[in-house]
Amino acid sequence: MRQLSRHALSATLAACVLALAGCATSGAPATVETRSTQELLDASTPEDWRTPDPANLLYMDVDGGRVVIELAPAFAPEHVANIRTLARGGFWNGLTLYRSQDNFVVQFGDITEDGAPGKPIGSARAKLPAEFDRASAGLAFHALPDPDGWAAQAGFADGFPAARDDRNGAGRAWLAHCYGTLGAGRDMAPDSSNGTELYIVTGQSPRQLDRNITTVGRVLQGMELLSVLPRGTGPLGFYEDPKQRTPIRRIRLASEAPANQRTPLQVLRTDTPLFDAVVESRRNRRDDWYVQPAGHIDLCNINVPVRTPPAS
Repeated sequence: MRQLSRHALSATLAACVLALAGCATSGAPATVETRSTQELLDASTPEDWRTPDPANLLYMDVDGGRVVIELAPAFAPEHVANIRTLARGGFWNGLTLYRSQDNFVVQFGDITEDGAPGKPIGSARAKLPAEFDRASAGLAFHALPDPDGWAAQAGFADGFPAARDDRNGAGRAWLAHCYGTLGAGRDMAPDSSNGTELYIVTGQSPRQLDRNITTVGRVLQGMELLSVLPRGTGPLGFYEDPKQRTPIRRIRLASEAPANQRTPLQVLRTDTPLFDAVVESRRNRRDDWYVQPAGHIDLCNINVPVRTPPAS
């Protein structure tokens, strides 16, 4: 039997899973069993993974550990630029996670007892435009095979769960409110966010928020530190007792951290045949426990794998 390179084997496995049938490669068996998600990932090649840009990574350090967040400048460039400025100025250092609403979000930033202005924001901008969506033209969008209840099409762009609508010449795309999404809290006015007050989705995906709030990124690692926070008993999950708030030791850009203090991570690319196969392995589960494959998957039920880079 001819030898297949590891990259070719990865693509072959992906094609087999997508076809859910035999493979036609020369010398390969006529039938290949369906592979699990883990088996697919085990057969991946270095080209199937990407290393996030440190300039787009935020490290939130709390008592329990570190939350790693990837920013999305392709969707909210002005908010991301302001968040970078705020992080460089140490704006969130010493502030708190002051809200934890059950099945919804945690929120952090500068909250004061009497509503008076809090920490100065330095050279960051106090006012930004709403960045609820962007033009879909020029965006590398990898669509899912199933319809989406919230948009004309759902899929991934730059590794982020996203949606788009090109009907009627609109041509708009936006980040979806999935578990782990980072958004910029706002007041009533659409342009009343500046990135100082941020929230992270910790509950069932509130897609009704799509295109109503500027979304700026998503959590890659450390969601377990946020999802277990005690729920606030005040309205909307705000903590009534300030002592219940979770202190933020520091939020900084990975690019500002010394090399020995960075968290090495790789993220599975979402524009490859392997990723299509991973989606199919979740879309139609054929593990022995499953009786009926679903034949459908929701955008927010796809967890993009993240790993520590393997030793060379």
